[in-house]
Amino acid sequence: MTYDGLIVGLGNPGPKYARTRHNFGFLLADRLVSHWSGQPGTSCESRGVRSKAELWDVSEDYGARRWMVVKPQTFMNLSGQAVGEFCRKNGIAPERVLVLHDELDLPLGTVRFKFSGGLAGHNGLKSVAAHLGTRDFARLRLGIGRPEGPEAMADYVLRPFPPVEWDLVGPVLDTALDAVLRYCHDGIDAATAHLHTR
Repeated sequence: MTYDGLIVGLGNPGPKYARTRHNFGFLLADRLVSHWSGQPGTSCESRGVRSKAELWDVSEDYGARRWMVVKPQTFMNLSGQAVGEFCRKNGIAPERVLVLHDELDLPLGTVRFKFSGGLAGHNGLKSVAAHLGTRDFARLRLGIGRPEGPEAMADYVLRPFPPVEWDLVGPVLDTALDAVLRYCHDGIDAATAHLHTR
């Protein structure tokens, strides 16, 4: 099967991490799979866990576009292993990879596309870049903001969203879902232009 691209949600596996800030990418991947599973003319089939990643095959708009959705199950710091493997096996170029991830440098509620450039100290992005051999891949950055006090970053990102923030997560995922669907249909430039003028 030939794919138009690979969509990667970053996070950590297991119920302990399910609602943590660092799992924003997983949450969006789940929302995307749920959406596609109910769309007329779209097939979204789980392939289970392969090569230490949850995997879905998506045929969108009656086969007009095909995507692979991946949630690495190797923990954040090793996320790139599955990404690199699936890209090599399926002939997917790095520039056709979209990574969904949490972003400390944006406040909660902010969703932004980025292509290439710095990795902002994000270990999942570092791993993806290392295994792809390039930083030239697309990202959808889901803002989580920085801690207000002296809390260590690792503790902050691995803590669940508090209730007041969790109430904002659903609307953010709605915005991000629309952004990913536009990316899939129209490409990153058009999707970026639409998202950044909201």
